[in-house]
Amino acid sequence: MPVSKDEFRSAMSRFASGVTVVTAKTESNQPAGLTVSSFASLSLEPPLVLVCIDKRASIHDLLVEGGHFGVNVLAADQEILSRRFASRDVDRFSGTGYADGITGVPLLNDVVMAIECRIVHTYPGGDHTIVVGEVEHAAFSDGKPLAYFRGGYAQLA
Repeated sequence: MPVSKDEFRSAMSRFASGVTVVTAKTESNQPAGLTVSSFASLSLEPPLVLVCIDKRASIHDLLVEGGHFGVNVLAADQEILSRRFASRDVDRFSGTGYADGITGVPLLNDVVMAIECRIVHTYPGGDHTIVVGEVEHAAFSDGKPLAYFRGGYAQLA
């Protein structure tokens, strides 16, 4: 018998993760994005990453049906961006610094790392969809990332 939803959530909150904002463009070429903690490197050859997106998330269908997405790893001082992109605010990009990347996906300014990915696979994963992307472009800095641990934000010492 599997653990309960509450037990699972509590256990998994003990795994510190970086905070990312996954971005894409709508059919009408508008930027869309969502704070996502389920992000991981998958393969070096070819360079693959995966993100897990709740099926009810506003960006879900864009990723399942789209061609490209971006992953922005937030810097330690960007908690406000994490909260903004986690909110139900319709225009999360209003007043947010960003530029379109080489593939056209919006990339946030001043992040620790930004990658642009071509969607190569999607897989069902319970109440989420696992989206696998091949990394086509990457940019990064030496800044410290924002972390998430036990239901709250944290910073590396």
